[in-house]
Amino acid sequence: MSASSTKSILVTGGAGYIGSHTVLQLLLSGCHVAAVDNLDNSSHLAISRVSHLAADSANRLSFHKLDLRDRPALERVFSSNKFDAVIHFAGLKAVGESVAKPLFYYNNNVIGTIVLLEVMAAYGCKKLVFSSSASVYGSPERVPCTEDFPLAPMNPYGKTKLVVEDICRDLHRADPEWQIMLLRYFNPVGAHPSGLLGEDPRGIPNNLMPYVQQVAVGRRPALTVFGNDYSTKDGTGIRDYIHVVDLADGHNAALTKLFEKDSKIGCEAYNLGTGKGTSVLEIVSAFEKASGKKIPVVFGERRPGDCEILYAATTKAETQLNWKAKYGIEEMCRDQWNWACNNPYGYGSSDSNPQDEIISTKTKGGGDSWFSDICITS
Repeated sequence: MSASSTKSILVTGGAGYIGSHTVLQLLLSGCHVAAVDNLDNSSHLAISRVSHLAADSANRLSFHKLDLRDRPALERVFSSNKFDAVIHFAGLKAVGESVAKPLFYYNNNVIGTIVLLEVMAAYGCKKLVFSSSASVYGSPERVPCTEDFPLAPMNPYGKTKLVVEDICRDLHRADPEWQIMLLRYFNPVGAHPSGLLGEDPRGIPNNLMPYVQQVAVGRRPALTVFGNDYSTKDGTGIRDYIHVVDLADGHNAALTKLFEKDSKIGCEAYNLGTGKGTSVLEIVSAFEKASGKKIPVVFGERRPGDCEILYAATTKAETQLNWKAKYGIEEMCRDQWNWACNNPYGYGSSDSNPQDEIISTKTKGGGDSWFSDICITS
């Protein structure tokens, strides 16, 4: 168990891709977890499956369907729980959509966070782990990115992350009781090894791996690669891909740091990545090897808001959080393909899923009571 075990943690966006994996890791480490999510871009089945995988730890999980901008609903959750810390995932994350709908992103990502912070302060909960992004670095002049690089996001999505980071820094300066971890993710991919949890984007995927996966299972005819004229080894963009299970473990490490005796963390930023850059075509090749499927590729124009090369310097997280990514591209593609095989249409798979049948034997009741071991409210 970690130093954060037995603590009570609120996880916003807990039914989402990274959120669901982190909720599971927290339960297995001994925490009590309340997950909240508006389910706009996630599925209640993720929570059911987390409960199934958590087994005897599932009795420490509750789920509340709500939008963070709904202050009264959020206050009801806080009034019935005493939270030791909050992990904040909830938000919109598609770069292209943010360029087309900036107000939609600022309203959701920034306003939702402000309401959350106000409610946390009102209930005396001042420990926060925030889901930030490597997009705050924009297109850096050199790599790898260290946490002290200039922050110059290239799109509204990245700008919302930077705005929230700045709010957190100002909040800590105004009230040093706040202890805040800003975790800058690079490119989360992969899935839980069980094949029960994974990424299930609504509509056309905005990220590479789920798009490759959908081509591999026959849902889409070909992968469109945005730009093959970059100054890289094969002309395609280079990113730092990190296994979602490693990312979930990084949140546990951040909580452990927050709960250290006499912790003086203040408001600190940490990169969570592998420290290695992989091109789009290298990912495609690795996925073809893992799946045994040929991925047809079509090259398109560069996408607005994308940078050429971005990967992490991870020394700070390794030394201060005692955390380091364990999995490589091979494991990421293997677990992604396992998820795809079990869930070709994501959580809304049109095919019968035997694992869902296992889970359904534990469900009872109707309405919002999706899982007998979980307290679910709306």
